[in-house]
Amino acid sequence: MKDLFAAEPASRPLAHLLRPQSLDEVIGQEKAVAPGGILRRRIAAQQLGSIILFGPPGIGKTSIAEAVGRELGKEFRQLHATRAGVKDIRALADEAARTPLLIFVDEVHRFSATQADDLLAISENGTADFIGATTQNPYTSLPKALISRSTVVKLEPLSIEDMEKVLDRGLAHFAKAGLEVALSPAHKRTIAGRSGGDARAALTVLESLAIGHGSGNRVEITDDMLADAYEAAPVNHDRGGDQHYDIISAFVKSMRGSDPDATLYWLGRLIHGGEDPRYIARRIMVHASEDVGLADNTALQTAVAAAQAVEMIGYPEARIILAHAALHVARAPKSNSACRGINLAMQAVTSEPPAQVPLHLRDTHYAGAKKLGHEGYRSPHGDPRGWLEQAYAPGLERGRFYQSDARSAATFEKRADEFAQGLTGKPVARTFE
Repeated sequence: MKDLFAAEPASRPLAHLLRPQSLDEVIGQEKAVAPGGILRRRIAAQQLGSIILFGPPGIGKTSIAEAVGRELGKEFRQLHATRAGVKDIRALADEAARTPLLIFVDEVHRFSATQADDLLAISENGTADFIGATTQNPYTSLPKALISRSTVVKLEPLSIEDMEKVLDRGLAHFAKAGLEVALSPAHKRTIAGRSGGDARAALTVLESLAIGHGSGNRVEITDDMLADAYEAAPVNHDRGGDQHYDIISAFVKSMRGSDPDATLYWLGRLIHGGEDPRYIARRIMVHASEDVGLADNTALQTAVAAAQAVEMIGYPEARIILAHAALHVARAPKSNSACRGINLAMQAVTSEPPAQVPLHLRDTHYAGAKKLGHEGYRSPHGDPRGWLEQAYAPGLERGRFYQSDARSAATFEKRADEFAQGLTGKPVARTFE
């Protein structure tokens, strides 16, 4: 009689069942697994050493590690950095002395320096090979000793075409098991695109769509089924990792490059990813001065007003205000003169002897200042032109720090250049002549 309390073996997820058994079966990552590449050459030489696989979730880091272990002919031992202690690592070192091992550590960026040192000792003396996987930039998240002794292999999110191949593999698996899953090309494209290059996510969605429909050997995927699958789909955005910085970088560079469509796309990605609207507003404020600056002074006014508004409003309406400010920066004429000028001035301040304040510019509000020679200043307001010739920083050549970025457009900076040149009779230093 069957024991009613005996636990049934849990069915394995589709993504696990479809793991590649060799590097030849890996979809995508052509550069990493290419014939003649680092991994193939090290496998051929039986000298894998220490490898760090770096990339976002669901792109095959664990699958590649397992395939490498099979091709090396070594036992595969997996550790998770949050659960494995030094004792576990040393136990594997003892086992490796008897049996050839490939040690794989997921989320290796969570390892302490002590854990990393023990791993290095194992791989450096040839006791075992080591592969670490991380979603964080290894050059900023891993101990320097581990990085210096490892080969970093960067993996990329799968393309939509690669994701469709992954889904085809899943459909073939169901067909072999006797279940026909009717998935239209448009629906397949939707799943491939919305998975963000994460094969595991795509297969999870496919599995949730295909199973649990009762009797029958055919399931047809409909628009409603797909909408239900994505109704509460997690957002593929890491607010604390590289993706955060990469998307912010793309956003500000799109504003700087005057591309309003790209600006709105990357802004949408930030908003969808749950970025704090105040953070986005602060970035817009910075670039209103850094990239627009004197070409259109109202850009900073718009950005500051947007920052104040999102404090009072919040999502979802804050998206409109952020778009307003971001588009102002994107569509405005550009000038880098303020950012460049202060950077050059700060460089001079920190690397050169300090200039002395001229006597005629020094403070005169106290009795005795004139006896100290603090006199001779002439106010420009006393001249009908509102300007007069006077030294404000003797020895500082004109245009050393401030070079106008005025171009052909009738910007504030262009108008200011023309006014100053007509007033003083001297040309304004310009970046573009």
